[in-house]
Amino acid sequence: KLSVAPEIDIMEYCRKEWRGNTPVAKRMRKGYEAVSRKFASIRRVRGDNYCALRATLFQALSQATQVPSWLESEDFTMLPERLLSKYDWIQQWQLKQKLSRKMGEISDEIKEYLMLLRKKWKYISEIKDPIEKQAACDKLFKNEEEEYSLYEALKFLMLNTAIELYNDDKSGRRVPVFSWLLFARDTSSNPCQLMHNHLNHIGHSGGLEQVEMFLLAYALQYNIQVYRLYKHSTDEFITLYPNDPEEDWPVVILITEDDRHYNIPVGMCQETVL
Repeated sequence: KLSVAPEIDIMEYCRKEWRGNTPVAKRMRKGYEAVSRKFASIRRVRGDNYCALRATLFQALSQATQVPSWLESEDFTMLPERLLSKYDWIQQWQLKQKLSRKMGEISDEIKEYLMLLRKKWKYISEIKDPIEKQAACDKLFKNEEEEYSLYEALKFLMLNTAIELYNDDKSGRRVPVFSWLLFARDTSSNPCQLMHNHLNHIGHSGGLEQVEMFLLAYALQYNIQVYRLYKHSTDEFITLYPNDPEEDWPVVILITEDDRHYNIPVGMCQETVL
């Protein structure tokens, strides 16, 4: 089962999906037309609740030429241990459909996921030939066990980023605006609630909300640029996470029709510049 389908011509895909003459179909067609000026094809991403993580990670890996510095750092794999020693509520982290386990186990398991993320990123980024690189990504995203382990790693990195931002704000340091919005929700007024009510559900009963796309971008230190087709002809048609792109962060580009399901545009003019 391939999580990211082979590429198909973007306008062909659009004609198949949006045939009618409703205002929505017309807007979608216009949106796809605008995207087709930059990209020739689209790859459809499997639409479960990991969709945003899958599309973002697939794009990041298929373009990777080096391992991000945060992934190389000495204490990267010590993260679960370090966080669990400070915040015992992280014991209630929900791992891949499994519930309740001993504290040592959860820390070891997340550590394994983080090590797998580093290993795969390193392996794929070292492949020079673009066709081979693509084939390696396709292979990884066919291996369910590994693929879902990588999403757990990403979710844990999102939790770590949320904790850092929350603590920075509490100690009077400057934080990005989305961080206030993240913790202004009734369901996530602190990192513990964020974990219980949001992060634990990603992949199970829910996907990423908009404000969590910012959190993902900060966790990976990537600029995520999204063509939001239903917003065509408004200034939200192309949305950036973060709003003010970080100059030294790489860019991944996604397409969504509804802010829930994300696909991948491919076959563009070589360099992507925001």
